[in-house]
Amino acid sequence: MKRWAPWIAAAFAALLLPHLFASGFGLSLLNRMGIAIVFALSFNMLLGQGGMLDFGHAIMLGFGGFLAMHAMRLAGLGWFIPTPLLPLVGAAGGLASALLTGWIATRRDRTAFAMITLGLAELVVAVVLMFPSVFGGEEGINGDRSDGPAILGFDFGSQMQVYHVVAVWTWISALLMWRTTLTPLGRLANAVRDNPERVGFLGYDPARVRFRVYVLSGLFAGIAGGLQAINDEIMTSGNIGSEASGAVLLMTFIGGIGTFWGPILGAVLIVLLQVALGTLTDAWQLYSGLLFVAMVVWAPGGLAGILLAHAPVMRAGRLGQLVGHYLRLIPGFALALAGVAGLSELAFRLEAIRGGASTGRIMGLAIDATAAWPWLVAAVLFLAGAALLNRTFPQARAAWQAAAQ
Repeated sequence: MKRWAPWIAAAFAALLLPHLFASGFGLSLLNRMGIAIVFALSFNMLLGQGGMLDFGHAIMLGFGGFLAMHAMRLAGLGWFIPTPLLPLVGAAGGLASALLTGWIATRRDRTAFAMITLGLAELVVAVVLMFPSVFGGEEGINGDRSDGPAILGFDFGSQMQVYHVVAVWTWISALLMWRTTLTPLGRLANAVRDNPERVGFLGYDPARVRFRVYVLSGLFAGIAGGLQAINDEIMTSGNIGSEASGAVLLMTFIGGIGTFWGPILGAVLIVLLQVALGTLTDAWQLYSGLLFVAMVVWAPGGLAGILLAHAPVMRAGRLGQLVGHYLRLIPGFALALAGVAGLSELAFRLEAIRGGASTGRIMGLAIDATAAWPWLVAAVLFLAGAALLNRTFPQARAAWQAAAQ
């Protein structure tokens, strides 16, 4: 029961969330989070479980999404595939693409594997643009998920109905991927990640283990692609390119590759940055990059690593010793973040003005980026925050070291 309790809680949370976020924006955000969770967990099967850094993971998502989109378009021609089953079509597309690319990529490991996947990613994007009759060129292909006959009165035209499809498939996919980590193949993937030479001495072929894990990962990435086709009703070359592959890398690493549930945290956070910050600023990718750099430098274990590091302190009853020091970090961190955001937004807006754009608004505020005083205020905020952090951070670090002993 202890093992299954988180999954039961996740099912209840999935039933509750659409009632808490019932607006169109809230449901769209939840749908994107569910798709990102499946995609990030499939990537973590490679990076976290098998030690394979894949720079072309969006290939499987893209092919799964395009195949699901073509299946969706068949409804208008008289061929009907129920919308809730389109992720299975996406899984077939992801599986097929993983079989083709994995046969080449998994023959090597570590840096060579990463470089092969990078080359395959560029190759596939070029192929997609070369066949506009299949992939729609730069404009992509679109469809209507409600073209087919209704099922039990559901035509899946509303966001609420799409949410239930996404939620069910996210829960099933996450459960299956978790169970995969407990199988002999999952354990062998961990062994190949840590010491492939010793796995070879034991009689197993590391390349074959990598290939099987890669194919399974492609299957689940294809499910994410099918869900994205249902939610967006359009697939473009951007869904298969380096931007999507880079986004899933950010999600997985920021969340933490050392645990199964770390990528879930990363997927939720990055989607929030994309959707929520995207409504306020066009420079949201800058903040994602800064967050990624900060996590690599100061918290390489990701968000999950931070939480796990505090678990022994909490069990020992010493967390109260740290709360006060952490609260004292907030003012300095907030000021420094405000300064960095201000300087970044001003630079972004100034470049747009030089390109012929109007003065516009920054974070919803009417601020003239050509004036000197906004730059001065942002610089003062950053320096004040850095000074406060320089004073409070050593105290917080000393308190952490004392509590962790």
